[in-house]
Amino acid sequence: MIILGLTGGIACGKSTVSSYLQELGAPIVDADAIAIALADKGQPLYNAFVEHFGAATALLEDGSLNRAGIGEVVFRDKEERRWMDSTTHPIIKGEMEERLKKLAEEGAAIAVIDVPLLYEVGWDDICDKVWVVSVSSEVQLDRLIKRNGLPEKLARDRINSQMSLTEKAKRADTVIDNSGTIEETRRLVLAAWERLNPAECV
Repeated sequence: MIILGLTGGIACGKSTVSSYLQELGAPIVDADAIAIALADKGQPLYNAFVEHFGAATALLEDGSLNRAGIGEVVFRDKEERRWMDSTTHPIIKGEMEERLKKLAEEGAAIAVIDVPLLYEVGWDDICDKVWVVSVSSEVQLDRLIKRNGLPEKLARDRINSQMSLTEKAKRADTVIDNSGTIEETRRLVLAAWERLNPAECV
């Protein structure tokens, strides 16, 4: 089974490309969705946060995780951020690998892992191919400001907190330029898919 890593910068349209791949029949293993599921009450990430931070910090009144509160703590404290990354990444990756194993057993020819920080966390090591969804820096900044309603400085800070798109593109097997129209992006995805999986294309 070919494992295709899908990544890109913030506000570059990775979710759009992921949806196109799903339309083409590719099973998607979404790291963000896995993280959300594992943070539900009683799940491994939930338990880890409560144990580490204590209920007063980690939980809201209804017993769910206080994501905003935890986020403030780890944003301010680099040691807490390191703890969070070293704790959560292996748990999420382990669940991802279990899902990939199941897909392989079911006979899937290709599986896509959708990971926003694929290179940053080093998970490209389990991929056979990597696609990076990219746009120009100007388009990225404009889309992020409009999408999240951020002031320009905060938007730039968020972009700069990730590996640059230039560096990601250098490492990628395929770059999907999402600067154009929806149809242009769809054509690029289809062409890249046909190169990756010609036996499944008519």
